[in-house]
Amino acid sequence: MKLLVRDRLLGIGDDYWIEDDRGRKVFFVDGKAMRLRDTFELKDMQGRVLVDIHAKMLALRDTMVIEREGQALATVKRKRLSLLRNHYRVALVDGTELDVSGKILDREFAIEYDGELLADISRRWFSVRDAYGLHVVREDADPALLLAVTVCVIRLAEKEREDHD
Repeated sequence: MKLLVRDRLLGIGDDYWIEDDRGRKVFFVDGKAMRLRDTFELKDMQGRVLVDIHAKMLALRDTMVIEREGQALATVKRKRLSLLRNHYRVALVDGTELDVSGKILDREFAIEYDGELLADISRRWFSVRDAYGLHVVREDADPALLLAVTVCVIRLAEKEREDHD
């Protein structure tokens, strides 16, 4: 599955659709404005909330939390002891860990589990300006979760860049 994501995804308060590679709307991003922390809801075509994404308050390091049906699903933060600045760790509540690495701000990175590619994020697939693609490689992978992870790592990388400027 390939998804088209426009870069305005990270504009808090923006509401917009995510399309597949045929131009069909498949997900709706509902950015929640006027909140103390970054907050998004990822919804399906029927308007059901698939996942909630928000910044964790009172964390030592910037952390994003992904929830499903009010229950924590995963936390996302920059990998602590990494020589690569663009390396993030996703800790799922079941103990599974996903690795995210690459050029996050350039929208050229990968999400892996135990060395196996789950999703590839790139600007190469679409000619649409200010957009990138998310290619879910594994059939059994959860596209909503991988999209949420993508949102989180991009937001964390941009926040880190803002803090250093």
